[in-house]
Amino acid sequence: MTSDRPSPAVQDYLKCIYGLSEGSQGGCSVSTSGVAESLGVTSASASNMLKRLGTLGYVTQAGRGEFALTEGGRVQALRVLRFHRLLETFLVERLGVPLEEAHGEAEVLEHHLSESLGARIAADLGHPGRDPHGDPIPGVDGAIEDVAGVCLADAPAGTRSRVVRVSDRDADLLGYLARVGLVPGTDCEVVEHQPFGGPTIVRVAGGDVPVPPGAARAVFLDTA
Repeated sequence: MTSDRPSPAVQDYLKCIYGLSEGSQGGCSVSTSGVAESLGVTSASASNMLKRLGTLGYVTQAGRGEFALTEGGRVQALRVLRFHRLLETFLVERLGVPLEEAHGEAEVLEHHLSESLGARIAADLGHPGRDPHGDPIPGVDGAIEDVAGVCLADAPAGTRSRVVRVSDRDADLLGYLARVGLVPGTDCEVVEHQPFGGPTIVRVAGGDVPVPPGAARAVFLDTA
């Protein structure tokens, strides 16, 4: 990855675009409104920044109000994503920071981590492949694992599997999932999906847990 570093705001946008496009190698496009909603800014602010990213050569317009990362934009997005996920892992495994707090702390620190310190952290952690949420950590060369997984809400009743990933977008939700034991590495069984928008009943070591629909959409199970 290149050593040139964009501003924190530019990094945030590039990481957001990468996340919304699900890391598509093919440059899947995202909308201005989608970026604005994800970052909690106005559409006008997002539009202005996307134009700036185009000028910098990080995105290309893929249609009216649609943008895709260029190769240079993807490189920068993967770089900050690598730092973010390494920091989350370090905070949780070395400093004991709760899972639901690590994301917010890493959001701040990721913009200030040097390549050399990032390499030291990776080495100290044993070059992990995934962060505590189960998301893949990009390599120094930008290579990233394709993580498969079925959403808990879509897993048929009777499915016995293991949690491989949980969404890190909502700290309160992460706290809830941690309290009920639905974190990466947990073995579980889908007991039933209750009708009419009811919860998904999941059996874990501590017993049966009713998981609300929104939370069930944030948990992903191994497909192997």
